[in-house]
Amino acid sequence: MNDATTITSPPLVRHFRQILLWPLRVMRDQAETMHVSKYWELLEAMGDKCPWREVDDEFGDPASFQERHYQEFVTFMPFVQRFLYGEGVGREGQTGYGQSPIRVFRRHDIARMRVVLDERTPPLLFQIAHVDLYFFYDIDIIIPVVEFFANDIPLALAEDVLFKVGRAYPAFWEADGRGGECPYRVEWLTATGQTLAASDYEDRHRYLSFVCRHRSPNVAAHWEYLLRPLAFYHSNREGAIRYRQIEYHRMPLLAYLSFSDPQSLTRGDFARLALITKAGPSETLPYSEKQLADFEQHYCNDKFWEPGNPALTSRYLCCGHAFVVIGKAHERFFADPEIGLLGQFRHQYFLINLIAHFHKATLLLFSEWLVEAISQLDIRDTDSVRAFKREIRRILETFLRFTERYWFHEVSNQAQVRDLFQLLTGHLNTDRIYQDVSASIKDMNQYLDSDSLRRQANTVVRLTVVTTLGLIATVSTGFLGMNIFDETDQPAWVKLLIFSAVVVPSTLLVNYAVAHSKVLSDFLEALADKRLTWWDRTRVLLRIWRNPDGKKALP
Repeated sequence: MNDATTITSPPLVRHFRQILLWPLRVMRDQAETMHVSKYWELLEAMGDKCPWREVDDEFGDPASFQERHYQEFVTFMPFVQRFLYGEGVGREGQTGYGQSPIRVFRRHDIARMRVVLDERTPPLLFQIAHVDLYFFYDIDIIIPVVEFFANDIPLALAEDVLFKVGRAYPAFWEADGRGGECPYRVEWLTATGQTLAASDYEDRHRYLSFVCRHRSPNVAAHWEYLLRPLAFYHSNREGAIRYRQIEYHRMPLLAYLSFSDPQSLTRGDFARLALITKAGPSETLPYSEKQLADFEQHYCNDKFWEPGNPALTSRYLCCGHAFVVIGKAHERFFADPEIGLLGQFRHQYFLINLIAHFHKATLLLFSEWLVEAISQLDIRDTDSVRAFKREIRRILETFLRFTERYWFHEVSNQAQVRDLFQLLTGHLNTDRIYQDVSASIKDMNQYLDSDSLRRQANTVVRLTVVTTLGLIATVSTGFLGMNIFDETDQPAWVKLLIFSAVVVPSTLLVNYAVAHSKVLSDFLEALADKRLTWWDRTRVLLRIWRNPDGKKALP
């Protein structure tokens, strides 16, 4: 009886830790003529009015530099190290590539998170490890990061937390008015338990009216509070930086779950954790058997996992949207917060997820920039054409800098980290998105180049026609250096009158020739074509004085 009870009792998550990443787009002010490269300076300028403070890296004092920091650093390849940590000062006091293009800010007032999943479940209290805000030099992307944890949570509740907590807004509402697939309530708390902000998923009217007015989804109240003094793009509240969503309303996440016996989990448990679905009975699957036939091949990394082998009890799950690590609670390899898998999860694995989701968000940002540029183009408006050219050149320059500074196909030579990064980026499909965005930018740039060549060709045609016509007059009047009319002895006013009589018709003739340069160019080509009769050539010339469509041709 005891054995049966042990088998059927729900698994308990001994240590639960979740990290939410929320890629957002920074919206530039339309009045700004210069592109802002260092958005974090806007927060620094606010001083004590801003709750965010820049986080010092671990490379300041060698005495406090720990083995964990060293292991994290050497995990990555040199070009990724320069991206994440910058370049140190050499013996000559010169910096190589300079500081890291990443700036991290943190707020310390939020210490706990209280989550009420539904009216029947008691509140869950999570400790906040940190609330960070990541900036990237020269890229209009910010990524808020929230890490929280708790101990001894039933697996079903842990699955619901993973499924519900990271929601920027509700996708629908239940019959009783609750936000669909959202927690009943989420609260940010201080260390003393004071409530700083609470969610408002149930406020259906607020979300509906916002979408109706702005054609953009709103952000839940507790997430809006967390990002202050940043302000949502369509919000009426003033903000140092304005942002808007760039991806799906479900935030990407990392999760760490330790169990007394992880091999007691069923295939249904692993499927729910890997794909972040609703909680359900362990003996069932969240989707059909056919849908999950290749689950292990597509979503699992089992280098350190083998059922029945007590030495291999750590499993990695990834679907792109989520990165989940599962292992044994009392095993030092898995549970050590410094050099064990828990420490790697919070640092190395977090960083590869940060890089991958930053890549995807930035590529989506370039795509939005291209859409905005082409939608504002009016080829009949000269100012619009100039603005379009400037914007495409700026996008191309920024894309080239992004490629050289931020874009990596590989981040590590360590087999496990390399394989997990490939699994993650494969699900996110960033390589294909990069190729699509790169091709679109090159196509637009090629259009600009071809348009410039077309304009240059038209200019050459006009110059050729004017030169050809002028050649006739030049040869006629300058033959052997003779003057047809000798007006040397005439008074100055007569010479001026003669000069005007020549300049005015010449100017009119040149303007007329330029205005009809295309037809005149066709006439010159027809004149050189021996297959045409003189009447055919004359008909080409007569096009100057008749327009079949009665419309003015576009240049």
